[in-house]
Amino acid sequence: MSNIGLIIEEKAADIGNFLVGRLLPFRQKRSVGPFVFIDHMGPKTFAPHDNMAVKPHPHIGLSTLTFLMDGSIQHRDSLGNNLEIKPGAVNWMTAGKGVVHSERSPDYLEDKEKTVHGLQIWVGLPKELEQKEPEFQHVAAEDIPKWEKDGVHYTLVAGEAFDKKSPVNVYSKLYFIEISSDENKVIDIGEHLYGEVAMYILDGHVNIEGERLGGKQLIVAKDATLCAFEIEAGTKLYLFGGEPFPEDRYIHWNFVSSDRDLIQKAKLDWYNQNTDAFPKVVGDEEEYVPLPAASLKVR
Repeated sequence: MSNIGLIIEEKAADIGNFLVGRLLPFRQKRSVGPFVFIDHMGPKTFAPHDNMAVKPHPHIGLSTLTFLMDGSIQHRDSLGNNLEIKPGAVNWMTAGKGVVHSERSPDYLEDKEKTVHGLQIWVGLPKELEQKEPEFQHVAAEDIPKWEKDGVHYTLVAGEAFDKKSPVNVYSKLYFIEISSDENKVIDIGEHLYGEVAMYILDGHVNIEGERLGGKQLIVAKDATLCAFEIEAGTKLYLFGGEPFPEDRYIHWNFVSSDRDLIQKAKLDWYNQNTDAFPKVVGDEEEYVPLPAASLKVR
């Protein structure tokens, strides 16, 4: 019996001044473990004076994880954080009851050609933490666990697996793992995984039960403990998963919650620019992304 439960093709989504490849949510699979949203950004090259400009926008009920393979993003938020995200580092922002942030090209790159390529991920919070105070953590690339075994390279970006733990301060049982190899290798790692698991093939191909898969596909497994495959030379992929929540998570625009009423309140607060609920982004106070016009009518 095949362990392939679902194969999802990356689909384009517009987030402002460039397109991303959206992987989750998908109509047949709304989440994998606590992961509720995954965008593949780029690779996008900006000409001089053409810059990434994701204006201040709000979140509730989730943690955002930004992980770059190439380029640089200037992160600013309503907690006062202002720092540059570089490849291999992790930005982990926990929205809780409400946070606002912007993502732009750093000022020093404004008049230069620049590239952005990475993954942007939303992880739902456990129900009892959905309204916690917002928090922010930046983990440098050199502090992320990395190792090599039998010619295969592993990076534990977040969570726990392989008897290792990432320093990223997650709030549920999960893992987010980068795997790459310069040679064809057979990998059998099911004993190290748990809950639900999905594989995103960024570059190259894998062979699973006689099927050759690649080309920016997301493969959802039926059973994480049966995770075995052949990775072809030059392939880079990501595994993400963990224990799913007992309750459904609702997503509307940038808001995630197990309670539809909390989402409705957040929509009204953002529409009315209630700064008690959603303070201004420090250093980026002038602009913001408006609530989509149809959103107030949706519950």
